[in-house]
Amino acid sequence: MGCYDCCLRCLSGVPYCSLVATLLCFSGIALFCGCGHQALTETERLIETYFARNLQDYITLAYIIQYFQYVIYGLASFFVFYCIVLLAEGFYTTSATRQSFGEFRSTMCGRCLSSSFIVVTYGLAVVWLLVFAFSALPVYFFYNMDATCHTIEVLTETPASINQLCVDARQYGLLPWNAVPGKVCGTTLSNICKTREYLMTYELYVAAFAGAGITLLALLTYIVSTTYNFAVLRYLGRKGIGPRC
Repeated sequence: MGCYDCCLRCLSGVPYCSLVATLLCFSGIALFCGCGHQALTETERLIETYFARNLQDYITLAYIIQYFQYVIYGLASFFVFYCIVLLAEGFYTTSATRQSFGEFRSTMCGRCLSSSFIVVTYGLAVVWLLVFAFSALPVYFFYNMDATCHTIEVLTETPASINQLCVDARQYGLLPWNAVPGKVCGTTLSNICKTREYLMTYELYVAAFAGAGITLLALLTYIVSTTYNFAVLRYLGRKGIGPRC
């Protein structure tokens, strides 16, 4: 066998769909976890600096942010491991269906593993859909804040109207209703929107939201690839190639 034929044989055993899904998952998780972790830290700083004067007003929010940061650590570790496992499963099923290794055969264990991965990945996709929707909430908050700041800049010639434009963190559940001041209005709000901390936090949440969407796309791609591989393995099993365990 020549070098060219050998390369073609090796490339025919590569699960390209699973490989693309793995790259998407790695990039999406990196964006979501990295940007999300830093965005939560910056959010706590913004709340502490501009929306609350008493530590007791935002201590609960600080604990929640810390909890979510630990969850992010766990998510990053889990998805790195799970993506590697799915990629390995893609290599296994692709090799089995294309018989890239001579006498390699589809087995009952292989079909059981493939079906298990389909169920687990489908469940993860449903859960991650909720995460994707949840990650849109801070983007919505900062979008409204940015729109209010833009309105303030347009109405600079009417100070009375400017002072009536506010962003109240208590309405979004970030602070209790007895928090002081709890909201920021007028030119003070406009100045906050021009700070580096605000702009960076907004961009980080947008990046985390995009990362969640990329991860969801990766999980859907995994579902398609694992379902296809499982269907081919079952077809090979019916043709009498297996089962063995």
